[in-house]
Amino acid sequence: MSEEFLSQEEIDALLGDTKEESEKPEVYPFDFSQVEHIKKGGVPGLELLFERWVKIYREAVRRLIPQVAMITKESVYITRFNGFISKIPMPASYSIVSIKPFKENFLFILDSRLVFVVISVMFGGPAKPFKIEGREFTKLEMRIIEDMVKVALETFQQVWKDVYPVEVELKGIELNPTLARIVSGNEKVIVVECSMDVDGYEAPFFFCFPHGLFMPIKELIFSESFFAEKDPVWEEFLKKKVLKTELSLTLELARKKYRLREVLNWKEGDRLSLEVPKDALLNLLVEGKPKFKAKLGKLNNRFGALICCEVDSDGGEEAGGAGEGVGGGPEGSGE
Repeated sequence: MSEEFLSQEEIDALLGDTKEESEKPEVYPFDFSQVEHIKKGGVPGLELLFERWVKIYREAVRRLIPQVAMITKESVYITRFNGFISKIPMPASYSIVSIKPFKENFLFILDSRLVFVVISVMFGGPAKPFKIEGREFTKLEMRIIEDMVKVALETFQQVWKDVYPVEVELKGIELNPTLARIVSGNEKVIVVECSMDVDGYEAPFFFCFPHGLFMPIKELIFSESFFAEKDPVWEEFLKKKVLKTELSLTLELARKKYRLREVLNWKEGDRLSLEVPKDALLNLLVEGKPKFKAKLGKLNNRFGALICCEVDSDGGEEAGGAGEGVGGGPEGSGE
């Protein structure tokens, strides 16, 4: 009987000693900017503003959805736009909103779970979101979304009234997150996460602001000093003091140039012709600075000035009409 021998390679394979050529691992560059950084807090002024807003929005949205039990602000954090937007389940409603006078837009995002549970309870169903199945919102669902967004933005503008004058305007509602990019994917955004309790079921919704949106008023948003409680007694005292402040008013009748030789020859009794037209608009100066345009006249045998319009900061005239008359002495006031 012929004996069959195993080769050395076969023996090594059976013993597990097979040596494979080790491949050198490929080296890839690591982009630290792609790492998602979540920084909670850091915007105390904005947090206090939203504490006020959720209370106002809760009362307003109950008129639309009586089943709303509570609205709370969960957290405020700073992260990358791509990292945030990728975590929003589809479908979702992305409302693009402008907030003048700031240049950039922000997002108001309604999670699909919130939309579907609201629709369920409004039509007599349970407070549970129904199966989505990857579809988009229907026309009826979009109508309810628009109503919720409208109430949210109206109350959001209202809460800003005592902080900083802004005008909030809805630019459009997108269902595709690609069309709702307010900044590049790698830029930082401030995310305010809130939740709405509808008959015991809580679902989230979000505000997303570009990190640089509030830079013109960073001393308000990134600090809480401006939101300190006001003392009404002290405020009324200051108001009375300001209203009692005395100011000097000067009505400038004309400006003329004379040579020094002419001025030196002036004698007592000489007359200077100002040549002020009857309907000329004259400068009314407050503390030496032009503030109003006025017409010269008389009231009860006293010279007076009829204010016609206000002078803007650039020296031009702002729109206005005839206003109150300012009385002067028998000789008037002028330069």
